[in-house]
Amino acid sequence: AAPPRSHIPLLPREGRRGMKSNIMLLIIGTAIAVSIIGTMGSSGSFIGTSASIRASKGCASSIATMGHSTAPLHHVRFGRNFHNGISPADSSREKLMRRERFVANAKVAAAGGGGGVPVEEVEAIVVGSGVSGSSLAFHLHQSGLDVVCAEANDKVGGNLISKTNDDGFLWEEGPNTFQPTPQIMRFAHDLGIADDLVFANPTLPRLVYWDEKLWPLPMKPLDAVFNFGLISWPGKIRAGLGALGIPPIWQPPPQGREESIQEFVTRHLGEETFTKVIDPFVSGVYAGDPQKLAIRAALKKIYALEQLSSTGGFIPGAAVRIAQKQEEENSEQFKKEWREGVGLMPPGGSLGSFKNGLMQMAEATEKVLNKDSDKQRVRVGWKLKDVKKHDDNTYTAVFSTPEGDRALKAPALAITAPAHRAQPFLENVAPKAGEILSKIYYPPVASVTLAYPREALRDDAPGVQETGRLQGFGHLIPRKAAYKAGVRTLGTIWSSSLFPTRAPEGYEMLLCYIGGSRDVGIGDMAEADIAKQCDQDIRKVLLKPGWSGDAKTLGIRVWPRAIPQYEKGHLDVLEEIAQNTPEGLFLGGNYKTGVAFGDCVDYGIQEAKTISSYVKAQLEKAAATQSAEGLKASEPLAA
Repeated sequence: AAPPRSHIPLLPREGRRGMKSNIMLLIIGTAIAVSIIGTMGSSGSFIGTSASIRASKGCASSIATMGHSTAPLHHVRFGRNFHNGISPADSSREKLMRRERFVANAKVAAAGGGGGVPVEEVEAIVVGSGVSGSSLAFHLHQSGLDVVCAEANDKVGGNLISKTNDDGFLWEEGPNTFQPTPQIMRFAHDLGIADDLVFANPTLPRLVYWDEKLWPLPMKPLDAVFNFGLISWPGKIRAGLGALGIPPIWQPPPQGREESIQEFVTRHLGEETFTKVIDPFVSGVYAGDPQKLAIRAALKKIYALEQLSSTGGFIPGAAVRIAQKQEEENSEQFKKEWREGVGLMPPGGSLGSFKNGLMQMAEATEKVLNKDSDKQRVRVGWKLKDVKKHDDNTYTAVFSTPEGDRALKAPALAITAPAHRAQPFLENVAPKAGEILSKIYYPPVASVTLAYPREALRDDAPGVQETGRLQGFGHLIPRKAAYKAGVRTLGTIWSSSLFPTRAPEGYEMLLCYIGGSRDVGIGDMAEADIAKQCDQDIRKVLLKPGWSGDAKTLGIRVWPRAIPQYEKGHLDVLEEIAQNTPEGLFLGGNYKTGVAFGDCVDYGIQEAKTISSYVKAQLEKAAATQSAEGLKASEPLAA
């Protein structure tokens, strides 16, 4: 899901249409926890935009080692003018702009600004064609900018990795699903792939594994009260009173220090609800340590509920926020901006993908941007090598390409890469920002896709007795339960339950995630050993005791640096990076915008507005300067 959140979308946020029922759920302790999980989970899925993995490396793929070439220097002028709200230059201005570019090009050539390689001028450069990069490039193109998106791999998508085989399986090795938003829906419509959207049944249960049993999370208020035995009655009462903000159960936040997720949730809902419900969710979204992750950075929507509340409890804050969102979404401005995206929204609680997998989004972006164009705007096999900033506030990015080294020059450069991959390319243009980026931690995570014949399933597994197959989104495993049961997986998505056509008849396809900041040893294990561990865990949770058959191993992907950890001090780190980033350079990725797939799509939409405005202002400024110089040069002739 993408989940560009690396995170498991097993406990997604209730959709906007289900907000009222979420208030009722909040009143009961466990239901409150479920609702909180949903709000926290705009991230969508485990490996991502982040995944997380999905967006982090997916946006980062146009990266390689430093180097230079001695090839001859050439230049190609800008391709298009602005439109769609960005005023086109008149003919005299265009002549001035071209002259200014010619002068600038001559300066670059004289200074070796392109590293001695062919230099092509554009108006914006986007590095990476993952979730963030694809969204940004598309919306820059929509705004009228002459943009080029460079992808290091031999196909688009970055770490959007959708695979198939001859047996009829379709699986994901990067992001796996997304939580639908109007932004994603509008993007799909504008790409022409709205008819290929697929959604999982929102009524499927989400489950938590505890005491060697799968517990479905409540989907109705009465179920939360009477049919959810995972949380004890004292735990439910504690969570309910805390959510209402009733002292002395509810306590105000500590002064002078930042709270972790564990501290914040325990203060509001109690230790039992945190341990059994919130802890596994945090593992699913961030593969992180809730003692270190900062509530105001990692789960800012939940943190905001306390700020909005009259009592400090979640329920009053949720009531205020729901009223705000209803007003926002009923506004003409909202409907006008998100257009068809609003009408395409599925029922609340749904998870989405595309018929051919999430990679279809990036492929559609490539198709649209390269259609009816005098040049390729999305270019694969282009690996970033070096970045230079010039005195006129333009940037030259040098790439290793199948045709040799090539350079792009533009007033705006966007690097949608994870922090550790972006850092080396900032040494010449933003060394302090690069140094700060190195502070962001990414733990190792592995995704493993396995398939089993349905006859191997336990008779009491959800859905088996009724339908003969699994029925559910999947299961998450609290770390305390994992240690007790001897399992290591963070959770498992029941892929063929979400999308039945992705596995052949008679098989269940399961996607496991394992590793994270509390199990970094996964990064040192062989792939075969990781798959074996996941198989052992599935046998304990879902398969009949003693079943001796073999699993089909479809895919194993080990991400050494998977998901950015929004730990205490993360927002301060981002502020420092912003203060040390020069104008014209735009750093993006899920370490900055959020790890959800939807966060990464929305980043592209919003950042395109910022970059378009910036480039327009720069070109107008250059044209005005050139015009003044031209008038000054003509004064002696006039005299």
